[in-house]
Amino acid sequence: MIYLSKSFNTTMTMRDMAVEERPREKMLKSGEDSLSNSELLAILLRTGTKHKNAIELANYIINKDLQGIRYLQDMTIEELCKIDGIGLSKATQIKAALELGKRVASFKPIKYKVKNPWDIYKYYMDSLRYQQKEVFKVVLLNTKNEIISDVEISVGTLNSSLVHPREVFREAIKRSTNKMILMHNHPSGSVEPSNEDKNITTRLMKCGELIGIEVIDHIIIGDGLYFSFKENMII
Repeated sequence: MIYLSKSFNTTMTMRDMAVEERPREKMLKSGEDSLSNSELLAILLRTGTKHKNAIELANYIINKDLQGIRYLQDMTIEELCKIDGIGLSKATQIKAALELGKRVASFKPIKYKVKNPWDIYKYYMDSLRYQQKEVFKVVLLNTKNEIISDVEISVGTLNSSLVHPREVFREAIKRSTNKMILMHNHPSGSVEPSNEDKNITTRLMKCGELIGIEVIDHIIIGDGLYFSFKENMII
């Protein structure tokens, strides 16, 4: 019978792995799409700990929360540093990579044409889907259905006192636009419209008719999905 001492270390280091299985080499050979979340994070971490290689440490970090890799977005550098194996250097690298990805995803071309609700969802999903509070915006369009600008009207629980027609239409009148899209997020992830959502939509559509600015849709953005009032024939 062979006994293993308590100090026996079974961790396979990155150097012990086959070259083609190492994250960096795997990326160079097959592209970044071929890597798992743990392997991508391992490249950022570069090194592991005494008892975990970089991939094992990355896997440990990702599985600390039920949200998986998504929870890292909301963590501060100080909170990341409290994870065993993460120091200030690794924490700042992780946050820098997340911020860079966020900025790339939210980059907006100079002119963006809206042909359907999916176009609005693609354009705004990354800036709204992870918000912790409801954010109500109006998207102003020109006659070619290109986005002129968007205006943040309120932040917080959506209700008619916060979303006042005066604030909604002020910028639209200044920009001489004749159509707009209402938009807000649901932090819960669900996109089912509430009665308040429907009431606000009806109220703003009526106001728009009076001043000659058409409300062509109201889009709710959730976690990976959206709801269009127009597609669902509510307006």
